[in-house]
Amino acid sequence: MEKSNQLATFAGGCFWCMVKPFDEQPGIINVVSGYTGGTVENPTYQQVCTDTTGHYEAVQITFDPEVFPYEKLLELFWQQIDPTDTGGQFYDRGQSYQTAIFYHNDEQKRLAEESREALAASGRFNKPIVTPILGAKTFYPAEEYHQHYYKKNPAHYERYHIGSGRAGFIQQHWGEQKK
Repeated sequence: MEKSNQLATFAGGCFWCMVKPFDEQPGIINVVSGYTGGTVENPTYQQVCTDTTGHYEAVQITFDPEVFPYEKLLELFWQQIDPTDTGGQFYDRGQSYQTAIFYHNDEQKRLAEESREALAASGRFNKPIVTPILGAKTFYPAEEYHQHYYKKNPAHYERYHIGSGRAGFIQQHWGEQKK
């Protein structure tokens, strides 16, 4: 029996930097930048940046689990973030830039918890893994100019990816550049 496409939702700091690693992978149907986890309906970027809406900047990925299983998505997610930082990610500070995995079903929750435990046990980081695993909430797509930003503004994206400290952190902790 063929499975249908599924959703995965990850908050990893600035959503600009969370699209490219997942985009154009086999089995990835779509990657949308947006906001989730908060209390304001249809928030704008300006509202989310005030850290008063409770939203995280996040990406929602539509994927074919037969081609790109959820476990692979989790592995790629961990390689994009500093899972030990409670205050945001790299240059970007505040609640809206914190990390989180938003699960869409019990299986995703179980797999996310197992992957977090495995990362903690790996010794790759010398501080505790603090990324929470939360139930998925309504996901609001971000404004169009944020969608696939790395394609629309490649030079600015690269400067930001490097200048924010993300690229160097990934290189230091994972070796090969995974962007």
